[in-house]
Amino acid sequence: MQLIHCPWCGPREEVEFCYGGQAHRSYPHDPAALSDEQWARFVFFRDNPKGPFAERWSHTAGCRRWFNAVRDTRTYRFLATYKIGDPRPEVTP
Repeated sequence: MQLIHCPWCGPREEVEFCYGGQAHRSYPHDPAALSDEQWARFVFFRDNPKGPFAERWSHTAGCRRWFNAVRDTRTYRFLATYKIGDPRPEVTP
C-alpha cells in the first residue's frame, strides 16, 4: 500500500484518492469558437511522458479537496504534492 500526502490531511492510503487527469490544463477561453478538431485535441489529447508528470488528484475518502501531484510514471512513486494554484515544485526522480 502506498501513502499519498494530502496537502490538507497529511499522508493517507492510496485507496482514499482518485486520479483526475493532467494538471495545469486550462479550459479554453471561448470553447464555442473551437473547431471540432481543436475541441477533440483539448478533450482527448494529453501528454504521456516517461518520468515526472503533474497530475490532479482528489482526496475522495477524506477532505474531498482537489490537489496536484508530481508522480513518476515509470515507478508510480509520488515525488511531490501541492495545492491547486501553487506553482509546480522542482523535483528530481
